[in-house]
Amino acid sequence: QLQLVESGGGLVQPGGSLRLSCAASGFTPYYAIGWFRQAPGKEREGVSCISTSGSNINYADSVKGRFTISINNAKNTVYLQMNSLKPEDAAVYYCAAAPCPFIATTIFGSWGQGTQVTVSS
Repeated sequence: QLQLVESGGGLVQPGGSLRLSCAASGFTPYYAIGWFRQAPGKEREGVSCISTSGSNINYADSVKGRFTISINNAKNTVYLQMNSLKPEDAAVYYCAAAPCPFIATTIFGSWGQGTQVTVSS
């Protein structure tokens, strides 16, 4: 069974940067990994996804030009580099095996704990 653990969240000022990591086990059989987020009072949404080959990448319109997803198969890790962070980016961020492009918030397996991103002065 695929297991994914998110890390790297924290408190950052508007305009700042964070890099999230998604460490995977049982990674090889799966086509793509997605990052999702859920802000207070809002439903979970897809942010970005990447195929395990790194050849297929998608971003939500709200983060294009600011976020970059990447994968290091040797480390079984997917990264989300988040630059120019805005208060509206504040959310709990989750990673999961997922279709890429997203089909709503369909994932393989179950949601983990996520990692909290807070954007505030």
